[in-house]
Amino acid sequence: MTVTSEPLPPGSTIGIIGGGQLGRMLSVAAAQLGYACHIYAPDEAPCAADVAARHVRGDYADTAALREFAESADIVTYEFENIPAAGLHALAGQVSLRPNAEALELAQDRLSEKDYIVSHGGTPAGYRSVSSLDELRAALDDLGTPSILKTRRFGYDGKGQVRLTADSDPAAAWAEIGEQPSVLESFMNFDKEFSILLARALDGSIRIWDAPDNHHVDGILAQSIAPGTGIIAEQKAAAGKLASTVAEALGYVGVLTLEFFASADGPVFNEMAPRVHNSGHWTIEGAVTSQFENHIRAVCGLPLGDTALTAPRVEMQNLIGAAANDWPRWLKKDRAHLHLYNKGEARPGRKMGHVTQLF
Repeated sequence: MTVTSEPLPPGSTIGIIGGGQLGRMLSVAAAQLGYACHIYAPDEAPCAADVAARHVRGDYADTAALREFAESADIVTYEFENIPAAGLHALAGQVSLRPNAEALELAQDRLSEKDYIVSHGGTPAGYRSVSSLDELRAALDDLGTPSILKTRRFGYDGKGQVRLTADSDPAAAWAEIGEQPSVLESFMNFDKEFSILLARALDGSIRIWDAPDNHHVDGILAQSIAPGTGIIAEQKAAAGKLASTVAEALGYVGVLTLEFFASADGPVFNEMAPRVHNSGHWTIEGAVTSQFENHIRAVCGLPLGDTALTAPRVEMQNLIGAAANDWPRWLKKDRAHLHLYNKGEARPGRKMGHVTQLF
């Protein structure tokens, strides 16, 4: 396979690195457009493999295996960001990788990500780099408490972070995150949490979905409601402008997600995900074109689809852990759409599916 800027015709193969529910829903969207998907993941039976044409088992750090996998695909994309960037850089010149490895590398480091957002006019919460206990103490003196200490790399869904108050022991917090390079962030006073999901095509055109109002429980997204109203509606244009600026600066192709806090001072950047996102699952039934279809369209060099709402109000509810066992109840509801990921054991905190309701 070779790098290409031509539209990828139906019948071609898309390689997806990652085998979770995002890869599963990307594969379904790709199949509807006539593409076959090959999944690369270390798991023996990843849920994405259920709906894909092929599953290749390999370690994300195995550059040789990744290069061999890329030979089976006409284009390669990825479904989550905890992949060693070196392996993806190794695919340069062999196959078109969309989004590019630079976007993934940026999103993997919370400090680099925040610095990048600031350089493009965005406003994150106050933050300081922390690489030692002494630096943590100095950062706490500077930012105060409450604050949150987060590892710079490999944290999601509330993992890799600890909250500090005036009574917290800095040494205990530093030990809890494994004494890893980190970022201390000021705790935000905010009214709402929301996200901007945009799709950027190979020709640079951009489509943005309505900004959903996101609700988290224990650091995990529980519910998204679109469109977000009130302060979210007031701030989505500024947040969307920043997201578009970032996508253009990165030469990004695919779906990009930026999460925000809606505050009295305007949208405050939280974090970036260079992929389709949990807060956009509502788009499968709630938008004319879902985030998954538009990601496939973008990486294949096709025109983007309409992102308008299909109903006045759309609610997406995550089914986390044992909540997925209540699936029969959702099937009895009119205008409710059940998605189960077939991930096996319903462990606490594990995303097992979601339900989207149209109102």
